[in-house]
Amino acid sequence: MPPIALRRLWLRLHRWAALGLGWLLALTALFGAALVVAPPLDHWANPQLFHARSAPGVHAPLEPLRQCLIAEFGPATALTLRPPRAPHDTLWVRVRSRAWNGTVYFDPVAGLEQGRRGEHEGAFNLLFELHSSLLMADTGKAVLAGAALVYTFLLLTGVVLWWPVRWPPRLCIEWRQGLLRGLFDLHRTGGALLGLLILVSVLSGAYMAWTPLRAFVSQLAGQTPPGAPKLGQAAAGSSPAVTLDTLVERAQAQFPGQPIGYIHLPAQATRPAQVRFRLPDDPHPNGLSSVWLHPVSGQVLAARRWNELDAGARAVAVIYPLHIGALGGPLHAALTLSTGLALGTLGISGICLWWRRRRR
Repeated sequence: MPPIALRRLWLRLHRWAALGLGWLLALTALFGAALVVAPPLDHWANPQLFHARSAPGVHAPLEPLRQCLIAEFGPATALTLRPPRAPHDTLWVRVRSRAWNGTVYFDPVAGLEQGRRGEHEGAFNLLFELHSSLLMADTGKAVLAGAALVYTFLLLTGVVLWWPVRWPPRLCIEWRQGLLRGLFDLHRTGGALLGLLILVSVLSGAYMAWTPLRAFVSQLAGQTPPGAPKLGQAAAGSSPAVTLDTLVERAQAQFPGQPIGYIHLPAQATRPAQVRFRLPDDPHPNGLSSVWLHPVSGQVLAARRWNELDAGARAVAVIYPLHIGALGGPLHAALTLSTGLALGTLGISGICLWWRRRRR
């Protein structure tokens, strides 16, 4: 095939792949860029949810909070507690029940509710659902994983189309020759300079969104995900013999002095409770080291450090903070924001180029 005909083929493949799923990935990237700056804005706009009214002090017991929520939402309710991570933070309790799904915010010292927000309420929750699943749950996550593969193809074809005959390449944007030429240079040069950096963000997002990828990585490493321990003959329908505070104390005995990331209380008595810890050597901001306990007797069933997990799950410890911009402080967050904006700009400029040339 002559070089000109081959180049036209690459261009056609690049264009239609971008129009097929590339635009969706670019839109998702803009949502992700917004999520980088959304948390502080959300905290500023809703201080009643995130700023505890009481002065820092001894925290109230957790068991009364659990009993209050179970009495309101029913026994078949799953609870996930996020303890305060700063002196003035509230205690977050994520509720999953048949009647209502959302988060309830408590003053950790007084033990009083300060507010609640439904799972689909608020701009931040909407942005997160759009970015992580396109409002389509697991189906949307699979679509985004496919879009990540499309971006890999777009990067390959884009580099082939950009590759200059003479080096060094000319990396400038000529806006003085008209909007169409400026958009063309912006799309071409931006993709060449930032393509690999964007690829890291896209692939890490796909890994976080589509969980089968983790199982695939573990299989490649010849490992089997251990999963949560089995309870055997669970005391279904029985009242807990120990309080939630006792469960937490027994979990803390496995990792003394380490901060708690989350406390998961299942809705079913056939599943164990889980307490996640943030160990000093764990790069994951929420921690992946866990202690599992019997939800009724409080017996410690297993304790596992994050670096003892299977390869697929262990990779999450680095990939998750890498994707959200939490691995390298404010500089990494700014880089993540810039990457999302860059991918969005590539998508918008590409669509504009296609539309302008189509009209002409």
